[in-house]
Order: sequence, then structure tokens, then C-alpha cells
Amino acid sequence: MRLETSERAARKVGDLIGEMFDPAETAVAAFEAPDGQIWLVEVFFREAPDEDHVRALVRATAGDAVAACVTFHAIESRDWVRTSLDGLKPVEAGRFTVFGSHDRDKVAPNAIPIEIEAALAFGTGHHGTTLGCLRAIDRLAKAARAFRPLDVGTGTGVLAIAAGLRHRVPVIASDIDRVSVIAAHENAVLNKARGYVRVIHAAGLKDARFRRGAPYDLILANILPRPLVGLATDLVRLVAPGGTVVLSGIIPPHANLVVSAYRDRGLRLVMREEIEGWVTLTMRRGR
Repeated sequence: MRLETSERAARKVGDLIGEMFDPAETAVAAFEAPDGQIWLVEVFFREAPDEDHVRALVRATAGDAVAACVTFHAIESRDWVRTSLDGLKPVEAGRFTVFGSHDRDKVAPNAIPIEIEAALAFGTGHHGTTLGCLRAIDRLAKAARAFRPLDVGTGTGVLAIAAGLRHRVPVIASDIDRVSVIAAHENAVLNKARGYVRVIHAAGLKDARFRRGAPYDLILANILPRPLVGLATDLVRLVAPGGTVVLSGIIPPHANLVVSAYRDRGLRLVMREEIEGWVTLTMRRGR
């Protein structure tokens, strides 16, 4: 799929399609065209997609005019991971700079560098959800030290690595996907955070390993609204009194639903931040 449009529409369409389709079957890239006049969205599907369904998604997020510009065509096999990575620039979030190996020389000396390569796991810092969580981690480090962080649905491990390096404490990171578990472990080693980050393969939060590490002063969960609501009871049981929960992967219409689920279980909303159409919620348990 290919789309030529404005920067704002390109980012919104790229983010939505990236969230709606299986990352093991789909690669999404939104980037500025060489002439600097337009932005491009390119989506590579392993199998031919339902074109009407994809256009409907574009229409819902960017309007009829943008949806009318969507085109589809078959292409020869290519290294889509490298293609999507080459156009990514370093991302700054507070003291953190997230970058690919091709940008190692562009990291400021006083930054906390986190090197993440595009892979079959979510989280390079370029998405509004990951960026919002990174900002929250940095902001919380200035206010209070987190002694026991937990990262649920870790993806590439970027948030666990950030929490470990920023707070200098061990972090438990979990994911339901084995590919993500492997990627997160490799990224922790790459960023010299192996001593801080312990990655486990687990579905949900009922695994005894979570209880052994509880209570947690900081829990990060960058997933989607439905699983966030489904995990609310188990997640809140793991939060220490006065502990903080950072939730993301939420589009604005679903934010109140997530807030209500956690407020009903004793958490209060501290901050709501929206970045490129995605909401990050910071909530806190009372002492």
C-alpha cells in the first residue's frame, strides 16, 4: 500500500495501521519524500490485504480525500525491516535518546542512549505511545526513585531498559510473545542493561514470578485499551502504596474507559498526555 499525503495525515495513518495489523505480517513506514513537499506512507503486507478494509481504516482516521489517494500493488521481495529503519531519526524523550545503529554518532554526550533496531517487536521510540511512556519514566525519576519497576508487554524492551538505566534498579519485563522476549533480552545486552532487565515470557499477570517481585513502585503497560482494562484488577494488586502506573496504547476516545477501570480500583489520574493522537496516562495508588 502506498499513500502520498501531509505529514499529519501520514503519521496518523501509519500509527493506526501499525496498531491494527500483526507486526509479524506487516511493516509500516511513514516518512518525508526526498523533495520535502509531501509525506509518504508505505505498508508492506506479507499477503494481499482486504483493500476495502484498509481504505476504511484510512478514511476513519484521515478522511475521504486521503483514503481516495491510497493505492495497492504487488512488489518483489525486499528487506522491509532495513527499509523501515533507514528513515528513522533519533528520538529524544527527556534525558533519553532512542536511536538505530546507523545514528550512533548523533547522540548527545549527556543523553542516556538506548539503541533499538526495528524488528518483529513493538517499540522504537518513534510511536506516540512509546514516546509518552519514555517521557513519563524520565519525569518520574526527577520526582522520586522507583525501586521496583515492572514493564508489562515489553516489546523491544525499550521501556524496561529506560527504567533500569534511569533509576539504576532491576526491572522485570514481560511479554506474551516469544519473539518480543528474545528481542528485549538482546536489546538489554546491547545497551549494557542486562544486569538491570530480567525478561520473562508470560501471558497476563497471574504468573507467580510477578507476585514474588511485588509490590512494584512503577508499572509500565504500553499495550491496548482492551487488555489494559482486562488486566486492571491483577495489575493494581501488584502496585505498592503510593506507586505509579503508566498506561499507553490508547486512542483518545478510549482514554476515559481505561481511567475509569483503574480509578474504580483505587488509582487516581495524575497526568494525561496526548502525542500524535495517542494518550499516555499516569496514575497513582494512594498511600
